[in-house]
Amino acid sequence: MSMDEVDQAIATYEELMDLDRDFEDVETEIIRQQVALTKSLYERRAKLVEKIPNFWALVFEQAPPELDQYIQPSDSAVLLSALTSVSVSHFEIENGGQGDPRSISIKLEFGENEWFEDKVLEKKFYYRLSKDGDEGLVSEPVPIKWKSPDKDLTQGMLDLVVKVWENDKKQPNTDSTKLKKEKDYTPDEKALKEKIEATGLGAVSFFGWFGYRGLNISAEESRLAVEEEKKKRADRAAGKVPELKLAEEEHDHEEDDDDEDPLSLEIFPDGEEVALAISDDLWVNAIKYFSQAQEADISEVDFEDDEDEEMADGEAQS
Repeated sequence: MSMDEVDQAIATYEELMDLDRDFEDVETEIIRQQVALTKSLYERRAKLVEKIPNFWALVFEQAPPELDQYIQPSDSAVLLSALTSVSVSHFEIENGGQGDPRSISIKLEFGENEWFEDKVLEKKFYYRLSKDGDEGLVSEPVPIKWKSPDKDLTQGMLDLVVKVWENDKKQPNTDSTKLKKEKDYTPDEKALKEKIEATGLGAVSFFGWFGYRGLNISAEESRLAVEEEKKKRADRAAGKVPELKLAEEEHDHEEDDDDEDPLSLEIFPDGEEVALAISDDLWVNAIKYFSQAQEADISEVDFEDDEDEEMADGEAQS
C-alpha cells in the first residue's frame, strides 16, 4: 500500500469516527428533549404512586435482569420493607442547565428500618470524557450509616471505599492516565483489595453499588477533553490532517498500564450498567413492572386456591 493510500485510509477512518460521534450527538440531544417533554408526566406519576402502598418495592421485585442479578435476598428484605420512593433526574440540564443530559442522579428514599439510619440515599453519575478518549459515568461513593456492623450488608467494603475516596481527594493533581501500582497501595487500599478478592464477586450486596466510582476523570479534564475533541472534529471537517500519535508513545503507555487493573479497587464493577438499568428501564417502565407484580400476586392466589380445592376434593372422596 502506497503512502497516499495509507493517508486516504486514515482520513476515511477519521471521517467514519466523526460520523459516529455525530450520531452520538443526535442521541444525546434526543435525551435532552425527551427529559423536557416527559417532566410533567413523571410529576403526575409521582403524585399517583404516593397513594399506592409498596409501589416501588413491588417494582424492584420485578426488576429487569441487569439489575435483579445484583439484588441479594438480604437486599430484597430491605427494599420490600423500607423502600418508599425512587426518583431519577438529569441534574445537569435542570432549571435551564446546559450540561450533559447523560449525567443522572438516582435517589432512593426509605422509611424506618433495622439496617441503616439514612432516609435518603442519592447517587450522582457524571458523564465524562478523558483526555485519552475513554468515556463513561463517574461517581463518588455514598456512605451509608449502618445501625451496627452486623447490619452492614456490604461487610465493611462500602466504609472502606469511602475512606479510600476521602484520602484520594487529598492528593493533588491525580492523573487519570496513571494507574496506581499495587505496591504503592495505602493500608486502606490493601485492606479493600483483600475484602474484594475474598468475596470472589466484587459486591456482596446491591448496596455496594453506592460505592461505585468508575473512571478517574475530573470535571476539568473532561471539559478540556470535550473542547479538544470539538476542535479536532472541526479541523478534520475543514480538511486539516490530524497529527498522528507516535506508535512508540502508544506502546510505552500500554506497557505502563499492562499489568494494572483499573477496577481492582472497585467494589461494584458493573455500577454504570446498574445505573443505566435503573434510569433507562426501571424508572421509565415502572408502571409496567408494577402491573407485572400485581399479575404475579393474582396468579399466586389462584394457584393457592386451586391447591385448596384439590385438597378438599381429595378429602371428600376419601
